[in-house]
Amino acid sequence: MESADLIVSGCGQLVTCRGRGPGPVRKSDLRDLGVIERGCIASHKGRIVFVGGELECRARIRLEPEGAFLHAGGLLGLPGLVDPHTHLPFAGSREDEFQLRLAGATYRELAAKGMGIQSTVDATRSISKPDLVGLCIQRLDSMLRHGTTTVEAKSGYGLNLDDEIKQLESLAAADRRHPIDIVKTFLGAHEVPREYKARKQEYMDFLIQTILPEVKANNLAEFFDVFCEEGVYGIEESRRLIRAAKQAGLKIKLHADEFVPLGGAQLAVNEGAVSAEHLIAITEDGILAMAQSPVTAIILPGVPFFLMQDQKAPARRLIDAGAVVALATDFNPGSSMTESQIFILQLAVFSLHMFIEEAIYAVTLNAAYGIDRHREVGSLEVGKKMDLVLCDAPNYAYLVYHFGINPVVHVIKDGRIVIRDRQRISLQ
Repeated sequence: MESADLIVSGCGQLVTCRGRGPGPVRKSDLRDLGVIERGCIASHKGRIVFVGGELECRARIRLEPEGAFLHAGGLLGLPGLVDPHTHLPFAGSREDEFQLRLAGATYRELAAKGMGIQSTVDATRSISKPDLVGLCIQRLDSMLRHGTTTVEAKSGYGLNLDDEIKQLESLAAADRRHPIDIVKTFLGAHEVPREYKARKQEYMDFLIQTILPEVKANNLAEFFDVFCEEGVYGIEESRRLIRAAKQAGLKIKLHADEFVPLGGAQLAVNEGAVSAEHLIAITEDGILAMAQSPVTAIILPGVPFFLMQDQKAPARRLIDAGAVVALATDFNPGSSMTESQIFILQLAVFSLHMFIEEAIYAVTLNAAYGIDRHREVGSLEVGKKMDLVLCDAPNYAYLVYHFGINPVVHVIKDGRIVIRDRQRISLQ
């Protein structure tokens, strides 16, 4: 028999999201979630050693004397949720700007007046690193309570050397102190800072020659991102920044085709990016390019919802064409102020015409693929991390059917119970 230090038994359904192989899931394969009725799962030292039925588990798995046993009582079991696009380390809030939008101002009009990203830059430059770490941990706690166990997080609200580094170092500190795994992205090209508004090329030189080497030398980020958008960084400007980041050894993500069909999706494909993100204004050529590539289309349905836009990313066309589709919160203070991937899953079904199964894959295995973590997380398979969410739902369809609430009851991260009966458990 094989030893385990944690056994979770009595799941009404265990949704494994195991896919068809080691990579992402596309097209019709997205409809098969690998559900095990009355499932059982076991782990040893944080890694899954068994996934299957209860009778087989009892026959094959021996719980160690000091091990833990959790009876799920019919709860729904899911892989720990993965959020592949957030702007976690920021200070301040923008509810005043939100009210202006309610009165008719657009996101881009507010940005042109020096609000938007620039106001968050001012607040983030002013906060101390310990206070920023504290904010990150509070937000991570909220994400964890909503079932997220792995998160990507971007800088981009410093836009200078000291404060971009402060953001990335704050993420590293939060990663050491919190159960959620943080994947760090350097987004110094989120905007052109106010002091460089008339000297964009100088700021790009500064990014490439000063900030990027510092980020790389101190191993502060795994990914590089750029806001490829009209009025921010054009295609050729983005290409220059991307190639400098690749030369420095960083993997590429790209804010692409959010407001204007600039061709960011094709740029992401041509430059070998891991993901292209937003894609509200993607063209048919962009959809075809994404479908024929390994680049993940990370869709952020919270953004048009929050900005009250009619235009949304064409998730249905991307999926039907064969693209790898993932979902993310885009947690940020200006265009998607939510930490809940459960809500994003629900929103994708209601507003993007995704099937429930597709949306579940998009916040688990495909989301993990979009941050190059699919070998470790995103599905319940032997050898992967024991990241498990148990929800108060009789089946996976109920996750969307009963919307607007948080169904998460227990969360297990790396084989340890970190949320029990909806309460955070300290591991100190």
